[in-house]
Amino acid sequence: MLSKYRTKDTETSADLGIIQTATLTLLGLIIGFTFSMAIARYDLRQTYEEAEANAIGTEFLRADLLPSKTAETIKGLLNEYLDQRILFYSKQDQETIQQIRRRTNALEGALWNELLPIARTQPTPTIALAVSGMNDLINSQGYTQAAWWNRIPGAAWWLMAAIAIGANILVGFGARNFKSNVGLFMIFPVMISISFFLIADIDSPRGGVIRIDPRNLIDLKQNIAPKNSATHSIGDQK
Repeated sequence: MLSKYRTKDTETSADLGIIQTATLTLLGLIIGFTFSMAIARYDLRQTYEEAEANAIGTEFLRADLLPSKTAETIKGLLNEYLDQRILFYSKQDQETIQQIRRRTNALEGALWNELLPIARTQPTPTIALAVSGMNDLINSQGYTQAAWWNRIPGAAWWLMAAIAIGANILVGFGARNFKSNVGLFMIFPVMISISFFLIADIDSPRGGVIRIDPRNLIDLKQNIAPKNSATHSIGDQK
């Protein structure tokens, strides 16, 4: 379409080729760097999901160091907290996410308030170990939330879109026999669109096809459940 406005001058055609090459190279670099940013954020979210599972599992074990009544209460709260963390990764609508976030914060406060009186009255190294585990648990949730908020900046998207539009204009301007090869020339904008979609999908933790699967949290839930069943069975026999 734009090729009809192009002059047939040889020097102008050479200059156009240089500009096209530079623009396409810049577009490729920008897409590559942005894709790398999205992958890094995706990997970070996976790492923090694993860290959350480890922190919850560790504190569940350290709860046995506390007095029996406190340990039982904390384990019950940890089970409910684990359910909320799994839901955090699974649900997508914003209203449900806000409810999960509020419930998670309430459970963190309840866990800390349950542990705090023991830590004040019995400041032993064993109790300090349980307190440290609880601190790691709360911190891991904060790191996860920060990682989910960390997205590719809007300015980067606008820059990428502007360069992509400019590259398509230059390709159309320098095209020869566009009408007879329109299908071939459409490959370029389609491939750019696919690249943008892939980057946006990876960078979006709650939408799209590629999402974080809370496998470690689910596995922890399955490992904890038999222990709870066994504890209740022993208590019933007594």
